[in-house]
Amino acid sequence: MSAPELPGFYFDAEKNRYFRLLPGHNNCNPLTREGLQREEQERRRLRLLEEEAASVGTKSPRVGLNSTLLLQKRHLGLIPGNSYSRLIHELKVCSMRRQRLEVRSPDSSSPDTDNFRLIVADSACERVFTVNDVDHGGCKYGIMNFHAGSKGSLSVEMCDNLYFTNRKVNSICWASVTHPDSHVLLCLVGIAQTPGCVSLLPASLFSNSNTDQPGMLCSFKISTAWSCAWCLNPQADKNFSTGLSRRVIVTDAVTGRRQTYGVGSDVLAQQFALRAPILYNGGRSGEIFSIDLRQRARRGHGWKACRFYQESAITSVHVLQDENYLVAADMKGTIKLWDVRVTKAVRQYDGHHNEHAYLPLHVCEPEGLLLAVGQDCYTRLWSLGDGRLLRTIPSPHPASKDSVPSVVFSSQLGGRRGLPGLLMAVRHDLYHFPYSCDYGDGNALSKGC
Repeated sequence: MSAPELPGFYFDAEKNRYFRLLPGHNNCNPLTREGLQREEQERRRLRLLEEEAASVGTKSPRVGLNSTLLLQKRHLGLIPGNSYSRLIHELKVCSMRRQRLEVRSPDSSSPDTDNFRLIVADSACERVFTVNDVDHGGCKYGIMNFHAGSKGSLSVEMCDNLYFTNRKVNSICWASVTHPDSHVLLCLVGIAQTPGCVSLLPASLFSNSNTDQPGMLCSFKISTAWSCAWCLNPQADKNFSTGLSRRVIVTDAVTGRRQTYGVGSDVLAQQFALRAPILYNGGRSGEIFSIDLRQRARRGHGWKACRFYQESAITSVHVLQDENYLVAADMKGTIKLWDVRVTKAVRQYDGHHNEHAYLPLHVCEPEGLLLAVGQDCYTRLWSLGDGRLLRTIPSPHPASKDSVPSVVFSSQLGGRRGLPGLLMAVRHDLYHFPYSCDYGDGNALSKGC
């Protein structure tokens, strides 16, 4: 039986007695409820890390699910190929073990101790654009190159050229100007007398070894942009969007021509559909709405192709391959799958933790997975198909607001020779969670990936 809660006191179960909570900040080592919660969270994290080390690969995300049974059912024709591949991926996800990666740098005499804040991989997951905080304020950014070796090993090399800015990087996406992922689109927040801007940077700019011309390098003066997205649909070729306060701007990167749409709140998340030139947006008001670029902007909201709402500010939107469906996350920790045809939520993914942070989500459709890092610094993986929570990965570092991990999941980390796996950047460390190769059908995985 738990002890009753007394106002101003804390009950220590180990010592079986109450202790007074000390208010204010003038006491030496005050015992506060917030501090006790942090201690309990840290004990839980350490306990989960121990359980992870002891049980990885032995726990199944579903009762009775194991590779031997799945393989038997597949040979007997009792399970479709797609379902078999998805379930094998679930088993593989639960068997991933953490490995710390060493990042090789051209300047090996000065190890990198700046904290990672964002990592965003290109479509082949051979390059990862990184943003790091620096001690004196501002940030630096560059590109890490990944190379897959034998048996799923991964080597990482930092680019030659790193760029520094005293401005904050709000949003990043890869852009295909001259060829796939040839550029990086970067939203920089203005400070003091320095205005905000959106820069389109060629990836070759970050390598001294490239003797070719860097290609298109341009900057667009745009006041504080919260989000950005690049359009891959041929009908809006070389166009990108930026989400601002009460505005959405769609810009032609070649001509600089702009189309502006007025909205009711800050636009925090954006993504273009692939088959049609339609831009999906998520606002601070909780509204999710789409813009069809084939229609001219008009006053009011008549140009919004569809509109629906979640309860809090939208932090991420992701259009699925079947573009009738969209996944959205908000600042209350709610993640929902929407059918945009009827503007109705058809599935919810429970367990994500967010109170006020700007956190992305990641959808990996070939593996049938959805990933998100919570404000509590836990990385969670769900089954995209039925919403089941498959795994919760504790951070290798104590939880704090400046140590929320940034992650990437790919079917082929490091390129064609790479295996599926998770890449995690937290503080100044980089971790790799590769699939194990001790069970499952490699042919099925290759088809699924």
